[in-house]
Amino acid sequence: MAKNMILLSDHFNYRRLLRFTMPTILMLIFTSVYSVVDGFFVSNFTGKTPFAAVNFIMPLLLILGCVGFMFGTGGGALIAKTMGVGDMKKANELFSLIVYTAAICGIVLAVLGILFLRPLASLMGATGQLLEASIIYGRIILLALPFYVLQYEFQCLFAAAEKPKFGLYVTVAAGVINMVLDALFIAVFHWGLPSAAAATAISQFTGGIVPIIYFARKNDSPLRLGKCRFDGWALAKACTNGSSELMSNISMSVVSMLFNIQLMKYAGENGIAAYGVLMYVSMIFQAVFMGYSVGTAPVISYHYGSQNCPELKSLRQKSILLISIFSVAMLAAGQLLAHPLSMLFVGYDKTLMDMTVHAFTIFSFSFLLSGFSIWGASFFTALNDGLISALISFLRTLVFECAAVLIFPLIWGLDGIWAAVVAAEALAAITTALLLIGKQKKYHY
Repeated sequence: MAKNMILLSDHFNYRRLLRFTMPTILMLIFTSVYSVVDGFFVSNFTGKTPFAAVNFIMPLLLILGCVGFMFGTGGGALIAKTMGVGDMKKANELFSLIVYTAAICGIVLAVLGILFLRPLASLMGATGQLLEASIIYGRIILLALPFYVLQYEFQCLFAAAEKPKFGLYVTVAAGVINMVLDALFIAVFHWGLPSAAAATAISQFTGGIVPIIYFARKNDSPLRLGKCRFDGWALAKACTNGSSELMSNISMSVVSMLFNIQLMKYAGENGIAAYGVLMYVSMIFQAVFMGYSVGTAPVISYHYGSQNCPELKSLRQKSILLISIFSVAMLAAGQLLAHPLSMLFVGYDKTLMDMTVHAFTIFSFSFLLSGFSIWGASFFTALNDGLISALISFLRTLVFECAAVLIFPLIWGLDGIWAAVVAAEALAAITTALLLIGKQKKYHY
């Protein structure tokens, strides 16, 4: 075992906590960056309509792919807790069962997605060229959906396997493949929107298959793929634990669809394109919070399983301080980078760029608040309390945002749409704080 390897059983000071979570943070940032690269090449080399098509259909694709996050976060919490109890044989059986089940779900969802993509896109309001471009992009991506599900799942399970750095290497490799192929297919060969989808699908295949190969062979992590028996209770517990992450991702996708409908009404195709830029950049910023939360979750689960209450309290206190620092930094970055980032994506259209810059200066205040709720939901998932975790995610991403995006535009017009997320995040942060206080005696953190 490597001399400097950090184990779940260790005591975590600030330095060790950051060292352990940083690979996961960088991994999710890099995942977001290479998704953004897709948008950059599509927008600048194929035009505004294909760019709008990618942003229009992406929420639906994310709904299907986020099943991997459910199994990864929920299963990772259960596996790490089992490791904390000391039953490594059971932990490996759970690991194998959860990976195999996620792969099967990915195949089923890919088939259903390909069959129903057109009627769903039409139902969401796409017509003409926007509809056809959305279908082309979506169906190519769906071919790689099983590997996309596995990629998301392993991004969470690498930390439970005490291999966050290896997870970062896999993600970087997949991302570089996507970036290089995007540049080659779109900028050099001018193969258009289908080639952007193909580049993404190939990178997702890489991100899903490499971990399978690694864990199927003998390795120096505590986890390995092997034989397992069906355990309905464990699968149900993993799904319940991860329901908040599933709910969060599904809700964000549903809310994105609602945003698109409202933006089409108030600003037309320009509004959807501007919102696409916000979502791309938001993915990178939110990846900091998600990465930290995913990285700390197995540590929390392990110490909860071993009933180490002082360490749980220490992790909770340190996490709140670190999330607060990250949040202030994200807000400052959002305000400073609004213009250059907008220029990067839509600088070819002054009207669209002005709209995007203005939207970003309002929207970026959500970064000051969102990290606390993201971490709070993950914290309860790690404690194997999927109900409370799901409640935070459900209220944050579905109830509060849907209500705000429907009501605020009636008062403030287009600016109300950009401000809706800020208001929703404020309400979610208050809710998370109340639940953390209310559950403190139960979990002794």
